Amino acid sequence: MEETITGSVWVYGDNVDTDAIIPARHLTMVEPKDLARHCMEDIDESFATDVKPGDIVVGGANFGCGSSREHAPLALLGSGVAAVVATSFARIFYRNAINVGLPILECPDLAGHVKRGNVLRIDVDSGIVKNETTGEEFASEPFPPFLMDLINSGGLVEYAKRRLRGEA
Repeated sequence: MEETITGSVWVYGDNVDTDAIIPARHLTMVEPKDLARHCMEDIDESFATDVKPGDIVVGGANFGCGSSREHAPLALLGSGVAAVVATSFARIFYRNAINVGLPILECPDLAGHVKRGNVLRIDVDSGIVKNETTGEEFASEPFPPFLMDLINSGGLVEYAKRRLRGEA
């Protein structure tokens, strides 16, 4: 992963659950690109067609609550989302996102200071999130090096493959 992520913002509120990210009626699919066609469709009809590779999702508290399915972070990845920044994450979504290689950052002060279409720049190493549109900066907790290595590998499975090949 690049040490800096810059993208246009999609903003959602508190308690966005996994059924809102990818509705249960689409869980027969497992490929990220297939899931992406239905990502956020029940709360934002424009997301699946208008999201661009590199865009960033900003959520409020408890983002990704609900079921433990990995389909939700996979749908976001398949949509081209480069990162999710939220006030807080449901623990199982947090872990699933890391497992599939989706960068997520908890940034408690950001949600009220960003609007859809703003541009964020995230320094992954330091955890600094800057709203390039307004100039405001916010601190998030950066990942420890071992989790960055897992995310940079493309998730837990790819990380394990690298380790088994002696590459990590």
